[in-house]
Amino acid sequence: MSTLALGAARTRYEVVAYFRSLDTVFFTFLFPLVMLGIFTAAFSASGDIVAKPGEPGISVGAYYLPGMLAAGVLLSGVQNLAVDIAREKSDGTLKRLGGTPLSPISYFAGKIGQVFVTAVIQAVLLLAVARLLFGIALPTDGSKWLTFAWIFVLGIVTSAVLGIALSALPRSGRSASAVVVPIVLILQFISGVYLNFSQLPGWMQTIAGLFPLKWIAQGMRSVFLPDDFVALEPNDSWQLGGIAVALVVWLVVGLVISRITFRWIHKDR
Repeated sequence: MSTLALGAARTRYEVVAYFRSLDTVFFTFLFPLVMLGIFTAAFSASGDIVAKPGEPGISVGAYYLPGMLAAGVLLSGVQNLAVDIAREKSDGTLKRLGGTPLSPISYFAGKIGQVFVTAVIQAVLLLAVARLLFGIALPTDGSKWLTFAWIFVLGIVTSAVLGIALSALPRSGRSASAVVVPIVLILQFISGVYLNFSQLPGWMQTIAGLFPLKWIAQGMRSVFLPDDFVALEPNDSWQLGGIAVALVVWLVVGLVISRITFRWIHKDR
């Protein structure tokens, strides 16, 4: 089989295995949906959120939707792959795969393909629930959806590559969740997913700006929040160009780290 065919076959295998793992499905697939429901139910009584006094506001659910979409990208790519690959290293799966015709390229293609497929399903489900269950209005401007598409795709690929790179950090499969989950959780809190980014201390905003989640969340806000909410962003701008640059830089960093740290083929090969 060709490298492409093996990658496609591996993607199918990874997707099936993903949905058979109940803890993975809950903590990476359903978690953003659960959090959107919790925030909407808990804070809706406080009224709509406004960007400027006197301007029309939006519901709590509508305000948190972009953050939950961004969190879904991070969880699907970084957390899912970092923990999964670390476990496969620990239990000998990678060593066994090293003796098969599956190349590292096909293996990576399968992992990234699985992340892309599950993230798309997750995003569609999240948007459907937001619209049908919570009554959140979605964009009607085609340009907004084009912006969503490139941020989503670039964010997914970047997150997947960074998940592969981060899988080298845990010393064993058992410690993978303990190492990876706190990193992902902290990034969500400082990147404007659970907290209003404009209300965070300046030093915290600066630190968040060094990591990709802040840029993915900002990009999602540019799509799903009204235009006047740009006043709450740094420099009163959505900074779409900066988002593209930041994600591409992190994609390159993830590729370099993955190339340096990933091992599965026997030393004598």
